[in-house]
Amino acid sequence: MLSRFEKKLVLVLIPFFVFMIFATNTFSATVDELKQKIDETTASKKALEDEIAQYQAQIKDIANQANTLANALKTLTTNEKKINTQISLTKKNINSKTLEIKNLGVDIGQKELNIENNILTIGESLRGINDADSESLIENLLKYNDLSEFWTKIEYASQFQESLRKNIIETRNIKISLEKDKKASEASKKSLLAYQSDLNDQKKLLQINKTDTNTLLADTKNKESNYKKIIAEKQALSAAFDKELTQFEADLKLAIDPNSFPSSGKGILSWPVDDVYITQKFGDTEFAKTGAYNGGGHNGVDFRAPVGTKIKAALGGTVEATGNTDTVCPGASYGKWVFIRHSNGLATIYGHLSLIKVSAGQEVFTGDTIGYSGMTGFSTGPHLHFGVYASQGVKVMARKSSVCKGTYTIPVADLKAYLDPLVYL
Repeated sequence: MLSRFEKKLVLVLIPFFVFMIFATNTFSATVDELKQKIDETTASKKALEDEIAQYQAQIKDIANQANTLANALKTLTTNEKKINTQISLTKKNINSKTLEIKNLGVDIGQKELNIENNILTIGESLRGINDADSESLIENLLKYNDLSEFWTKIEYASQFQESLRKNIIETRNIKISLEKDKKASEASKKSLLAYQSDLNDQKKLLQINKTDTNTLLADTKNKESNYKKIIAEKQALSAAFDKELTQFEADLKLAIDPNSFPSSGKGILSWPVDDVYITQKFGDTEFAKTGAYNGGGHNGVDFRAPVGTKIKAALGGTVEATGNTDTVCPGASYGKWVFIRHSNGLATIYGHLSLIKVSAGQEVFTGDTIGYSGMTGFSTGPHLHFGVYASQGVKVMARKSSVCKGTYTIPVADLKAYLDPLVYL
């Protein structure tokens, strides 16, 4: 014969366990579906990453070949394919993160429901025990045939109560663990915004690439001889521009305290690109000796960087200015550039960009994306020109150019202010 407390306990537990079995099955089906979608997305992401790597390898191979119209068009075509694949991959990344967050949300919801129902069950149990406690010890003893049966029932109730208590503690711990996972995933939700930004950038880059392709075909009329002529004209214009600027900088006398900036030190600056491949070093390089820099030497380091490569701040600082020399002097100098002044006495410039992601006055941190590589300005192929200055010796100035017949804005430095980037990287 069941006591009043035991009957209450049974009435509470039967619907509770029936509900939990149904709820668990429902949650399990949902979680399994989400995990299957996540696995499918992960597999397709791997295929897209492999495809991008193949395009990247092709672009590197073309870069090592002769500078011809055919190769220039081949580079642009491969870039277009790569960017389209990057767009597909970014969409997959957005979808993958969304599914992961949803999956964690389902797990946490299940645990919260378990806790809620366990607490309700314990509440009912406590009320039943309280009712039993309201009866006298003699009244409780008289319900049972002997003392041992009475103590067995008491022990049963105690064990049940302890079991539920442990279950709640365990479930709460699991919930805490899942909430930590969810916070991590919520933090990664912010990466969804970054992915969305990347997606928008990639679409812009795709349009820039198409415009460059159409411009190249229109300017050259698809003839190699026209392409060679255009390259020669760009080289002549760039040489004249550099001669004019170098003369001005040679006359620029800015006080530079040698103690105001680090003289050298590996790791003071971070690499501005992830995939480091140097195509031209600082100073009196072979390319500079050909007359491209009027014997003044190369004032920075060039990195191979296919169009659309993320360009990163080499050190935290303030974006003092951005600009585009192509608006006044197409095919000469830096094209689209970003200039950052740092707190350690150094300043850096990033040239030949296709897309600028920062603006004047903006604070940036080491590794922040400030733009994407391209081939604006004087560039016969996509790359990054990275320059380092003693900060005291460089100013952003508007300069009238007799060569370009207009006024351009650019960082101008005392020749002593140009520093070799490789002694800081």
